[in-house]
Amino acid sequence: MHPVSEAEAMAFAPSSASLSSASPLPFLLRSDSIASTDEIKQGHAPTASLGVNHARSLLARLRAGNKDLAASTSIASYSDSLKRGTFPDNFTFPPLLKLLADAHAFRAGVALHAHTAKMGFDADVYVRNSLIRLYFVCGEIGCAKKLFDGFPERDLVSWTTMISGFTKAGHPKDAVKVFFEMVDENLRVDGMTIVAVLSACAEIGDLELGRKLRRCVDAFHLDADVFIDNALVDMYSKCGDIDSAREVFDKMPLRNVVSWNSMIAGLANNGEFEMALVLFRQMQCDDVQPDGFTLVPVLNSCASLGALELGRWVHACLSRKGIEADGIVGNALVDMYAKCGMIGPAMEVFSSMFHRDVYTFTSMIVGLAMHGRGDESLTLFDDMLRAGVRPNEVTFIGILSACSHAGFVEIGLRHFRSITATYNLTAKIEHYGCVVDMFARAGMLDEAQEFISSMPIEPDEFIWGSLLGACKNYSEVDIGETALERIVELDPDEEGAYILMSNLYASSNRRKDGYQIRKTMRKNKVRKTPGCSLIEVDGIIHEFQKGDKLHPQAQQIYAMVDEFIHLHRTLSHEKSCHHSERLAIAFGLISTKPSTLLRIVKNLRVCKYCHIAIESISRLYNREIIVRDRYRFHHFKNGACSCNGFW
Repeated sequence: MHPVSEAEAMAFAPSSASLSSASPLPFLLRSDSIASTDEIKQGHAPTASLGVNHARSLLARLRAGNKDLAASTSIASYSDSLKRGTFPDNFTFPPLLKLLADAHAFRAGVALHAHTAKMGFDADVYVRNSLIRLYFVCGEIGCAKKLFDGFPERDLVSWTTMISGFTKAGHPKDAVKVFFEMVDENLRVDGMTIVAVLSACAEIGDLELGRKLRRCVDAFHLDADVFIDNALVDMYSKCGDIDSAREVFDKMPLRNVVSWNSMIAGLANNGEFEMALVLFRQMQCDDVQPDGFTLVPVLNSCASLGALELGRWVHACLSRKGIEADGIVGNALVDMYAKCGMIGPAMEVFSSMFHRDVYTFTSMIVGLAMHGRGDESLTLFDDMLRAGVRPNEVTFIGILSACSHAGFVEIGLRHFRSITATYNLTAKIEHYGCVVDMFARAGMLDEAQEFISSMPIEPDEFIWGSLLGACKNYSEVDIGETALERIVELDPDEEGAYILMSNLYASSNRRKDGYQIRKTMRKNKVRKTPGCSLIEVDGIIHEFQKGDKLHPQAQQIYAMVDEFIHLHRTLSHEKSCHHSERLAIAFGLISTKPSTLLRIVKNLRVCKYCHIAIESISRLYNREIIVRDRYRFHHFKNGACSCNGFW
């Protein structure tokens, strides 16, 4: 859309969604309400100018909690002033335009733009900068660009407003382009410009430009302030250079809550979940009060680590601060409870949310699927459609996963076909992988192989890995060998495939072939990813690896493992008796009160022998044990598991 003329502006009416119909905007929008500058001067020469005092009055209203009300009230004041013949000046319009921008009152903004033109202030650089911001905020990027391009003069704020506007509107590449145009005009940048461009770099992942900008701070002798440092932390984090982000953060002479939020979020988004929680505790020790933006990445870290106790504390903290469990906060809570094995509380948060979007429903659907509650996951999907919420690609990953773990092959295929046929989405490699996994878990290995052959996209190592894993469960050596060949072609260092094939040979009494696989692994220097299990006790995360004897209570832990073997003789000759999940469970048993639920998070799939062992442990010690492995949740209780053999 192009910038409007005065006549075009008069064709607009105020949006009822932006400002109430009772506002004075109908007066403002009438063409006969716009007196010329000369008329105002002649009729009311003695009247005081609106000027700086009126601008201050309008700025005070920016603090109002209701942005629509603040904008409407200020427009009323402006309209009354016009009726009285009070003469506005260039200080009048910027705060008014800011209020309208914050209220997303586009039509009212267009009308006010026409007033600035009629009164001769549209060429004022401060007014024009405010108009550019208004058009960007209201999504009218074309208007903003046209206005900028028509500037007779541009100051630094003009350029910075364009850069910031493009970035916030989701066009960071255009923001960087404007920055280079600015550099070509030999304009000296300031700190706010650097902050705006760093934000654009963060969005597009341009680490090299971000590093150059950091050098510019020194080259232009800019005083490094908290805003520049915060932008650097955010840029480095989003570009994956978490070490540089931490270096900037640690050297900051002054930190505000945004500094902590950026660093905690950066750690969490780069998989450094434990460090994110450590930094959050340091933030509390430094007496910096967290806000909603702090607590969302903390909840995400709790979800990844299974840190339920801290997650519950965060939930309580949100309640104390009056932060509603809605939007991204509510979604994070649902995800945290679901991934910590507490599907009941996850459902409670979900049910209490006033606004549920596709991400809310998807989090709950995926959570139910991970817990093996396929029927409920599918029912919730139907509820989502009835609520008028359109599913996205991730929603279907949850639905197909639910069908896979529940053994609902036909239902899963129907949903897979609907991705394109009904919702006009593109099925991605993850969706095809879910279907292969669904066939494989159901023992339909020939169908899985046929489906892979018919795929319009090249299958990856994960798809072949799903097939290979099922071959081990169903002793299908020939198909397993084919799957291994394809995996090795795609990723020669995929140790999991070699191990699965070795175990498949062993279970099929082909030990010589199994030995040859292990020999190949040694020759190619393929190393197995060590199993790692986490358990939270009294708010502290304890980590165990296979055969780990570094824990301070290692002696008591291994004594408990020996007790497992004594009570259940069939476990005595297993090589897996010292796997990480058994050590974590042993620690949990000696560190918690009887009947306390134990929650374990493991980075790999639980092996068959450990699965049998945990079933026995849950019965022998009368404990409910929840294990989250690489693929799903296992709820062990009274000697049985919720997965019913599907894992």
